[in-house]
Amino acid sequence: MRELVVQQSFPDPRPTTNPYLIMLRDAVAAQPGVEVRTFTWRRALLGRYDVFHVHWPEILVSGHSPLKKAVRQVLTLALVVKLRLTRTPIVRTAHNLEIPDGISRRERALLRLIDRSTTLRIRLNPLTPVPEGSAVETIEHGHYREWFARYPKHPATPGRLAYVGLVRRYKGVDALIAAFRSAFRSSPPEPQATLTVSGKPSSDELAELLREAARGDDRIALHFAFLSDEELVATVTEAELIVLPYREMHNSGGALSSLSLDRPVLVPDNEVNRMLAAEAGELWVQCYQPPLTAADLERALAAVRPRDPAARPDLSRRGWEETGRRHVDAYRRAIDLSGRGAGRRRPG
Repeated sequence: MRELVVQQSFPDPRPTTNPYLIMLRDAVAAQPGVEVRTFTWRRALLGRYDVFHVHWPEILVSGHSPLKKAVRQVLTLALVVKLRLTRTPIVRTAHNLEIPDGISRRERALLRLIDRSTTLRIRLNPLTPVPEGSAVETIEHGHYREWFARYPKHPATPGRLAYVGLVRRYKGVDALIAAFRSAFRSSPPEPQATLTVSGKPSSDELAELLREAARGDDRIALHFAFLSDEELVATVTEAELIVLPYREMHNSGGALSSLSLDRPVLVPDNEVNRMLAAEAGELWVQCYQPPLTAADLERALAAVRPRDPAARPDLSRRGWEETGRRHVDAYRRAIDLSGRGAGRRRPG
C-alpha cells in the first residue's frame, strides 16, 4: 500500500499541549506506511500531503493581536483554496458541538468555509450530530493509561472530593462549591469530607468569585494554577471521587483522564454519560440530574466507597493502537471520497 502523508492542524507539542493530540500523532505515525506532519504555515501551504486533519479550526483563525489575527485569517483562506485546488480532503474531528462564542463575523465565515470544505468528520461518540449527508466515522477518545503511567499514583484520601481541570464558567465549579458547603452536615462521613478545586481559571474575576464562594468553609481548598501532568495525577488519585459539574458536557477528556487513573467520576446525567457508564461500569460513572445538590454529592461518595481498590474501569475499547488504525482507515476513506487517490509519497 502506498505511503500516506497526513498533515495535522496542531504544531509540535509544548508542555501545555492537549495529550490527546500527542497520543493521536504517535498512534497514527506508528501505523505502517504513514507519515504524520505537525503544523506550520509553511508546511500546510507549500508542502504536499494526502489529507489535512483539523481539530479546533478556530485556532487557525485567531491571534493574540489584531495584526496576527488578520494575517492568520488570510493564510487560512489561502489554505482552503489550496486544498480545494489540489483536491486534498479535509478530515475534521468534531470536538465541540457549536462554533465558539465571542468571535468576529470574519472568523465565523472562515469556520463555515472550512466546515463546507470538510470531506469527512470524525466524532468521539455516536451521538455527536453531523450535517445531513456528511461522511462520518465514530472513533472513541483513547484512554490516558500509558500517558500517565510514568507518574506515581497516590493513595486516595478518605472523604476527598475533587474538581481538576481548567476552571471556566460553563464547568459549574461555583455550583459544586455551593453544593458541597451544604453537604455532609446532617450525617457526615467518617472521616470528614473535603473538596479540592485545582486548575487555572479563565479570568481573575472568576477566581475571585470562587474564593468568595468558598470563604469560611475550611473543608474546601482552592489551587488556582495550571497543573503539570505529575500534579494532575497526584490530585486525581488523592481523591475518592472526581466531580465534573459541567453545565454542558458532550465529550469530556476530564472524565476519561480520571477513569484512566482508576478514580470514579460524578457527571451530569445525559445520554453520552450513560453510554460511558455502560462501557466503564456503573460504579465508575455516577450521574446526577442538574442542578447539582448536596444530596448528589453524598449519594455518589457513598456509592463509590465500597469499590475494590484494585478494581479498574473497563476502557478496553479505547486503546491507542486501534485508535491509530481507525484514523488511518478514515483518512483513506476521505481520500477515496475526494476522488483524488493517495498517490505516491510526496516530497514536502
